[in-house]
Amino acid sequence: MTESLIPQFTPQDECFMRRAIVLAAQAEANGEVPVGAVLVKDGEIIAEGWNASIGNHDATAHAEIATIRQAGLVLNNYRLLDTTLYVTLEPCPMCAGALLHSRVNRIVFGAPDLKAGAAGTVLNLFESQAAFHYAEVVGGLLEDDCREQLQQFFRRRRKEIRQQRKIGG
Repeated sequence: MTESLIPQFTPQDECFMRRAIVLAAQAEANGEVPVGAVLVKDGEIIAEGWNASIGNHDATAHAEIATIRQAGLVLNNYRLLDTTLYVTLEPCPMCAGALLHSRVNRIVFGAPDLKAGAAGTVLNLFESQAAFHYAEVVGGLLEDDCREQLQQFFRRRRKEIRQQRKIGG
């Protein structure tokens, strides 16, 4: 019998990803793309964040970056050794670079990012020869839930835009 290529996730992994989904809903409530992230060390959440680029007028205000920044303050260190990041959407190149620089050990994401995924979907910065740090990256945890949250958001956004065009034009 061959070993399954499907990653096996623990109930604890699912619990942390469900928290990230709740944080993604917070982003959406603020008018942001619904992406949430939590950083865990020794089985405890030490930092969490959600997308805030629109509200903060900051292209770098992704969920992962907000979480990394908060964790650095909590740990009083920019190196986030022995940590796991749970994020609802595959990291983009900017976030992948930040995760490598911060030395996060494990990255678990929900839905792949078909346009900008930098953990294997479009490109893989974590396996690049230029990567100076090894991080375990696994995707697909609660993938359907994470994808549906994003798809519903963009459906609503497109509908709102169409309605605004009808009213204004």
